[in-house]
Amino acid sequence: MERFSGRQVATHFSFLRKTIVFGHSCMSADIYLASVSPRRLELLRQIGIEPEVILVNVDETPKIGEPPTDYVLRLAHAKAEAGHRLFDHPPLPILAADTAVVLGDRILGKPRNRSQGLDMLRQLSGTSHEVLTAVALVTDRVETRLSRSLVTFRKISDREAGGYWDSGEPEDKAGGYAVQGQAAVFISELSGSYSGVMGLPLFETAELLQNVGICPLENRP
Repeated sequence: MERFSGRQVATHFSFLRKTIVFGHSCMSADIYLASVSPRRLELLRQIGIEPEVILVNVDETPKIGEPPTDYVLRLAHAKAEAGHRLFDHPPLPILAADTAVVLGDRILGKPRNRSQGLDMLRQLSGTSHEVLTAVALVTDRVETRLSRSLVTFRKISDREAGGYWDSGEPEDKAGGYAVQGQAAVFISELSGSYSGVMGLPLFETAELLQNVGICPLENRP
């Protein structure tokens, strides 16, 4: 199993701490994150969760006729389950997520080259699209949540699209843009979850974590 943190499981347990938050019994604890996305890692750290990243491989090909909501929920579930299978008995919860940019009824994936990236930006230019992010958490069961956001782009000139692609930012992003980066200048309106568009909706994520006794924003000892 590949891991991207130098800490051992025992280190995680040294952080365990019982506390009472919002009338619930919670504990500050780390989790496994079944994603190598630096944006999801950043968002979890933003709410005081320090995950250990694990690498999972899941086929992300949409099924024929599969609705986008079903697609992201299926992939988030599959990624979390794939992380669970790396352990005999996972000592910590495993979190996974999947994000899709949806224009009409079409999922815009990650652009494979400049031509595809520019084409995606042209399609998004001057229109509204939906961003779906599903989150799954595995303990002794799997729980999922779905975040929906509506993003509107102003008109994007060909010169702007080319300059944005050449920045390198869009290459590994769903829909070919990053809301937290330079593409923010294209967005005239966003309704929903900013963190969800970024790749991990924090409201839904925190809800899942609290359901298993992990409280975001708790100070560590």
